[in-house]
Amino acid sequence: MDSTATLAAGQTAPKTTSQRIKSIFSGSVGNLVEWYDWYVYAAFSLYFAKAFFPKGDQTAQLLNVAAIFAVGFLMRPIGGWLMGLYADKAGRKSALMVSVIMMCAGSLIIALTPSYTTIGVAAPIMLVLARLLQGLSVGGEYGTSATYLSEMATKESRGFYSSFQYVTLISGQLLALATLIVLQQTLTVEQLESWGWRIPFLIGAACAVTALYLRRGMEETSSFKKAEKPKESLMRTLARHPKEFLTVVGLTMGGTLAFYTYTTYMQKYLVNSVGMSKTDATSISAATLFLFMLLQPIVGALSDRVGRRPVLIAFGVLGTLFTYPILTALGSVTSWWGAFGLIMVALVIVSFYTSINAVVKAELFPTEIRALGVGLPYALTVSIFGGTAEYLALWFKSIGMESGYYWYVTGCIACSLLVYVFMKDTRDHSRIVHE
Repeated sequence: MDSTATLAAGQTAPKTTSQRIKSIFSGSVGNLVEWYDWYVYAAFSLYFAKAFFPKGDQTAQLLNVAAIFAVGFLMRPIGGWLMGLYADKAGRKSALMVSVIMMCAGSLIIALTPSYTTIGVAAPIMLVLARLLQGLSVGGEYGTSATYLSEMATKESRGFYSSFQYVTLISGQLLALATLIVLQQTLTVEQLESWGWRIPFLIGAACAVTALYLRRGMEETSSFKKAEKPKESLMRTLARHPKEFLTVVGLTMGGTLAFYTYTTYMQKYLVNSVGMSKTDATSISAATLFLFMLLQPIVGALSDRVGRRPVLIAFGVLGTLFTYPILTALGSVTSWWGAFGLIMVALVIVSFYTSINAVVKAELFPTEIRALGVGLPYALTVSIFGGTAEYLALWFKSIGMESGYYWYVTGCIACSLLVYVFMKDTRDHSRIVHE
């Protein structure tokens, strides 16, 4: 009775630890499924490239597929904008449910679209449409998910709990790779290229239905419930925070480029540039991503103790110094363990960005525009730098200047380092109101 009266008065009872963990788990599992659907495209592109683009050599086919991967990123700013507005108006929970429905639809379209030999140019057009829909979904997912996890966590453990956004994001990649490994062991290359590549997209669509069910049981955050709704438009309110907007762009640029370089592109790099087999490239990617996933909560918890800024600076310094040497050494590696070691070193460095980037962005903005403030500038930056990573890497290779891409990644990380040096530590200047 007392609790009901309190809620009726417009207040919220403090959440217990079990309630927080349950809500974070439900949100995270949905995040995992959504990112699985997104990364299956990259994991299986080596097999379905011929189905949509039958002409040309392997590099040319991969360039076409990578271009559509980049096109999907064009929708992410729109998704960050629309879903950010929706999450700040209707709630984090509602927005997260809508995003997973759109991802499910995109996966179904890819799974059921006939090949180029059957319907001609309509096949790649359908592929583009599906990726546009998925890009809209992922664009909205990131900002809303980052906001939800950060608001649901306690002040003392916000870095730790919010790091699970990337735990589940990486888990989605791992699940995509695990599906690939299983299918590689059970189907021939010819079967994978003919019809086997459709299986993971069907799995993703089915899992999205489960994620939708889980998200129906999530609790809305108290921060959103207690927030005063602005009298002006949310975009006008966001315009009053240009420094925070640009900070998100700057701190994301180098980190997202490094992340996509060492995760989604690396599998293709090992096959197309190093000359490894597809099976070895897949197993290396899976092993390094698994350890990378385990690092996220460790580094997130570290940021709760030492602050967010020192952790980001560590990424900026190490990334600037070692990106070129690592990628250069990878180009001439000859053993499985050699490639594994180099990629693992790179991902340890990247973890100083990935583990806390969500909470840092969420801590920059007030509650009433937090999902929009996190999602829109992040999606814009990821579209420009993350979405074009594979295409630029393959383009540099196609013109015989592959090392030019290594310097490009280094330069972007160095630019982000400048932002880390001059920004405030968001752990000590957070705008998230603790319950």
